[in-house]
Amino acid sequence: MTVEGRGVQSIEVGGRILVALIEFGQPTMLRDLAARAGMTSAQAHAYLVSYRKLGLVEQDPASGRYFLGPLALQLGLVRMRGTDPLRMASTVATDISEKTGYMVTVSVWGPHGPTIIQVHEAIYPVHVNLRAGALYTLTGTATGRLFAALYPLESVRTLLAREMRAEQKGQHLPSAKSRQAFAEDFEEIRRQGYATTEGVPVPGINAVSVPVFDQSQKMQFAMTAIGPNSELDVRPGSANMLAVIETINRLSDQLGYRPDLGNRTAAPKPKARARQKA
Repeated sequence: MTVEGRGVQSIEVGGRILVALIEFGQPTMLRDLAARAGMTSAQAHAYLVSYRKLGLVEQDPASGRYFLGPLALQLGLVRMRGTDPLRMASTVATDISEKTGYMVTVSVWGPHGPTIIQVHEAIYPVHVNLRAGALYTLTGTATGRLFAALYPLESVRTLLAREMRAEQKGQHLPSAKSRQAFAEDFEEIRRQGYATTEGVPVPGINAVSVPVFDQSQKMQFAMTAIGPNSELDVRPGSANMLAVIETINRLSDQLGYRPDLGNRTAAPKPKARARQKA
């Protein structure tokens, strides 16, 4: 995020120390903090003394390592109490829709699968009948495949098995081949951190779905941009797809997501990489 106006340079320089502490995520030696912040050890030490006085940083007397202090925790708790993820998602979705013309949906995992809770209408004609409360399939949509790949297996197992059996019968595939194809698809989604569809389930309509994580490092909901293939290019390296992914990715950052602390359900930070086949 770009902030206009003149600031205090020493605060901005010292802020690099705090960012380094966050990035390391554990008690860290002075030399390592200084190197990460791009300053000398003497310069970093001066900032750390001031931060210790404020309670932003503490130092382990035995090892000499530095870590974030109680004031940092209090600041984080205040931020969390004042954060409404779905309100923030609505703001981001509106921004994407207005700037790109795509339809944008926000979906959560409900009792019957991926459930739309917000629909931000498109400027471009998108002949897709989506509304709040509607469900995405797990195997035939970008949003559903994203949940199938990233959500806890115990939550998706039953519905996924039912859809896979139906998919197998419709395509006359042996069950082993069908399972293998889905497994490879979901593994690729986990690797790249987002899912796309191209002309499926609606011909001529593409979609890219990106997960949103919070400070618990778990997926909370999915945001999906939907548009005509002439406007929403989901091929590898597509600039318009990358812009959507990066915008949604920033929402995870704002909610405290740290991909390096993720677990089984967490994906890497979404990047514009290989395209998912529909």
